[in-house]
Amino acid sequence: MRALVQRVSAGAVAIDGVETARIGRGYVILLGAGKGDTADDARALAARCASLRIMEDGSGKMNLALLDAGGSALVVSQFTLYADTRKGNRPAFTEAAPPAEAAPLVEEFIAALRGTLGAERVAAGRFGAMMSVTIVNDGPVTVMIESSTHNHPRSAST
Repeated sequence: MRALVQRVSAGAVAIDGVETARIGRGYVILLGAGKGDTADDARALAARCASLRIMEDGSGKMNLALLDAGGSALVVSQFTLYADTRKGNRPAFTEAAPPAEAAPLVEEFIAALRGTLGAERVAAGRFGAMMSVTIVNDGPVTVMIESSTHNHPRSAST
């Protein structure tokens, strides 16, 4: 699985023009599932996101995890994180998990994150929906994290 984590001062999701989720300070997590990913990958990645130390401490240093800083998370499913642009100008998505596999993994990630941070601190978009996502990136700080238990072609060592 892949998570593109953005530290934000605010984030929101709207579906069909109606806002369905909003957070203040915290992380917007764009989340993709790849072929072969497992529930273990989802839980491990959620733990890594909650523990990622990119929130500022009192000295202005990226030293605090979301868990410690009291921030919130907005999770948005994003199969396009698995875009393969090596050939031509049209991305291929052959490494993205199909919706029937990806949806339960996204839900597992959200459940694990809620178990760590508390349900009130984790909002989410709707899997498969066309969403308008508002991200007020703070810093800007953006970090890509991949699950370590699955060896995707992009992360394989050569």
